[in-house]
Formats: sequence, C-alpha cells, structure tokens
Amino acid sequence: MKKLSLVSFLIISLFVVSVSAHATGMRKEFRDYEISTVDDIFMSKKIQQVWTISYDSNELPVTVMKRKTLEGVEYVVHSKYFDVSYASTSDGFGAKEIRNSWRHVPKKISNAVLSSDEMKRQEIITPNKVTDETALGLIASYLPMLVNDDYTHLLN
Repeated sequence: MKKLSLVSFLIISLFVVSVSAHATGMRKEFRDYEISTVDDIFMSKKIQQVWTISYDSNELPVTVMKRKTLEGVEYVVHSKYFDVSYASTSDGFGAKEIRNSWRHVPKKISNAVLSSDEMKRQEIITPNKVTDETALGLIASYLPMLVNDDYTHLLN
C-alpha cells in the first residue's frame, strides 16, 4: 500500500510540475522573428519610419510605426486585432496604452487581446535610451508576452 501511495504521489507531482512549467508562459515558438523595413509607403510627417515584425511567414506581420512625441519616441504596434505603444522617454523604454487618435482596433477588442497585468510589468523594460534596432528587438521579444494566452495564435 505504501508503494502505491508513493507511486501515486510521484505521478501527481510530475503532473503538477509539467503544468507549472507550461504556465510560466515560456513560448519557444516566438523566439524566431524577422524585422523588415517598409520603404514603399506614403508616410505622414508625424511617422518617421515603418517596420514589420513577422513571427511566422504564413501569417500577417505586425506593423511598427515610429512617431516622435514631446516626451520622446513612440513605437506604435498595429495588428489586425490589437494596438499598443512602446515608448522611449527620459524614464526609459516600455509599453504603454496607445493614444486613441492612433488606434486602428477598437479599444474593447485590443484590451481583450492584451494582458493588463503584463502591460504593467512591461511599463519599463529598460531605463536606458534605446536605438531603433534595440527598440525593435525588445518589441519583437516582449510583444508575445503581452498577448493573452488565449490569443497567441494571432501572432503565428
């Protein structure tokens, strides 16, 4: 009987550990991405540069628009299902809610797709000033964590 209890305990422990490892949010499928510069579009005076980030060649990429603001630079990320902004200011670089005038997706939909808890965690990713290249790398790396687990299929 003791042996059966020990085996049961080990099986349950293994199950709990595997579920816990999955719940940490480690999303290996989003480690690979491709950043491309978009050159052949009309940009307003307020948009300085445009890039796309692709996680999977079969899906639509997200678009990143660089905008200069009074506080610094904002990298506005647009997807078919959400909008978010990453700002580089004197406080550092991190995620923030997008301005309503820049929004392409209704706020209700965007808020359902994006994790408010993760948005708070990403408010300051780094306290340092970042270059465009660094900002895009950080966005590509941190954006998948910002999307709620039920919606990660929107990126791949």
